[in-house]
Amino acid sequence: MIKTPDWVKNAVFYQIFPDRFAKGTSTLKGQWQASKYEGWDATPTYQGYKGGNLWGVIDKLDYLEDLGINAIYFTPIFQSASNHRYHTHDYYQVDPMLGGNAAFDALIEAAHKKDMKVVLDGVFNHASRGFFFFNDILENGPNSPWLDWFVIHGWPLSAYDGDKPANYQSWIGDRALPEFNHDNPQVKEYIMQVAEYWLHKGIDGWRLDVPNEVDTPGFWQEFRDRVKAVNPDAYIVGEIWGDASYWLDGTQFDGVMNYRFTEPTIAFAGGENYDPQYCQGELKPYPPISGTEYAIRIDALLKLYDWEIQLAQLNLLDSHDTPRMLTTVREDKQSFLLSTVLLMTFPGAPSIFYGDEVGLIGGKDPDCRRVFPEAEKWDVEILKAHKELIGLRHKYPSLRTGSYHTLYADRNVYIFARVLDEEEIIVAVNIGQEQSLAEFVVTELQSQPSNVVYGSGRLEWHNTTNANKLEITLPAKSSLVAS
Repeated sequence: MIKTPDWVKNAVFYQIFPDRFAKGTSTLKGQWQASKYEGWDATPTYQGYKGGNLWGVIDKLDYLEDLGINAIYFTPIFQSASNHRYHTHDYYQVDPMLGGNAAFDALIEAAHKKDMKVVLDGVFNHASRGFFFFNDILENGPNSPWLDWFVIHGWPLSAYDGDKPANYQSWIGDRALPEFNHDNPQVKEYIMQVAEYWLHKGIDGWRLDVPNEVDTPGFWQEFRDRVKAVNPDAYIVGEIWGDASYWLDGTQFDGVMNYRFTEPTIAFAGGENYDPQYCQGELKPYPPISGTEYAIRIDALLKLYDWEIQLAQLNLLDSHDTPRMLTTVREDKQSFLLSTVLLMTFPGAPSIFYGDEVGLIGGKDPDCRRVFPEAEKWDVEILKAHKELIGLRHKYPSLRTGSYHTLYADRNVYIFARVLDEEEIIVAVNIGQEQSLAEFVVTELQSQPSNVVYGSGRLEWHNTTNANKLEITLPAKSSLVAS
């Protein structure tokens, strides 16, 4: 029987890219301060640092609590010579620029006092040129005692000069990211112990970077066993962009970053506003799709995995790897808000990429990693909608763990219900430029929800001898949630 952590099913995540979220200060001895940063509001670059840190996150916890956040997913925080920190130097040290291990300890204590969970990014497929074991190989060549930690093809290694063969295996050919040899028992044990160490330090789960690249038999099964032995409620979520059935069999991950939800949701709610230049890799929310097609794709997605897994998926509209959705739809606010309604009412844990809730924009990497804006630059309408929708998700258990029923779909309209015991919620979305009237027979519900608790529109029930008929009127580019 598949089991996933119950707290995830009730979580609203907030994804933080630490260098760009908030700056805080510390007077602790040994808190080294970098001497050069990019301007906080300057256009982000691939290699420049802004100086955000974990002290700044602690300062923002009250803001996150007020928003309704109860779980944080951090992109990597370990020592690294890159602003995104996917080039890990030391898996046991929080980057000094982020405040080091002292800031981490303070963050865990402060977050847990607010009943907020903390999930870290585990970059276990590859390390970096500065990682001690690989650095020893660079220094000592074939005399290094750590050769079998990586896959060496020949000599000499060329770690920086692109005109020469690298002579070692690296992730997608990026010589900055030497891949671990996961078939080496020492490497496997090292990664397992890293995972256990930070769980003992208080984290509540791991997001796994490109775990599909690790194909050593039994690796992720053992990872799950070791993680759950430390904390049975720890969350294991993988970065898998496509069909994740192989990894969601109950023996490996609890869920994945659900880009299979992202794509049809943007294609439907974004519609003709979506700019196809932002399609990338496996994420192609173009061409636009109708409500009917959206219903088909959502139904297929909900049949793809066990229901227990569905409730532990990490659902998102964008992330550090994608352009900001608001930018991809040419800053059409209504398209973005309609997508947010679908995000906040879908099975699984919704995840907000920092700043989305105040209208932060940004194109492809690194532009999607802009700094969190000052309050005077916030879009208060978008923020208000996020607070209301998160509040509804916390208020109504059916929006978190209730069954999902598509009630109606046509070209511009999609309507569904979430049901848990006697609680029944209807959600309706109209992406069209004109008011829409949907009339349909309802057989899936026992009650007749008609109290609009979010959005605008009207529900009218008509009882006949054979069936209950519902009419929903929706203004143009609008949505409603009714209880």
